[in-house]
Amino acid sequence: MDVDHLLSSDVAARVITAPIAAAGLVAGFGVAVASGSRPLGGVVLAGFGLACVAVWLRRDGRRIAIQLTAAGLVAFALSHVLGLVIGAWPSVIVVSAVMAALCWRVSDARWFAARLRSRPAAR
Repeated sequence: MDVDHLLSSDVAARVITAPIAAAGLVAGFGVAVASGSRPLGGVVLAGFGLACVAVWLRRDGRRIAIQLTAAGLVAFALSHVLGLVIGAWPSVIVVSAVMAALCWRVSDARWFAARLRSRPAAR
């Protein structure tokens, strides 16, 4: 399925993926803990991740989408390692914040600034 059918350019330009990516990590872990089902947590994480990927592909192109997807996978893996040092929830919060900052820096900030510039001046 082509991403063009899933998301219009106008919608992609308005979506800020930083909170979606961070929420996916937190929600995925939360669901896994609350339900006792790691696969169910993984499904939640994947759903949030796929939403971000769809936006990045449409708005930023394949290269950025691949880079940010890889960063998300690394964040997920690092949360497990970091969890051994600082605890599970603190680790998830830290990697979620780092992932949100990366999404903002690499993708969202450029589009957010463009939206602000395109608004008519207030009188």
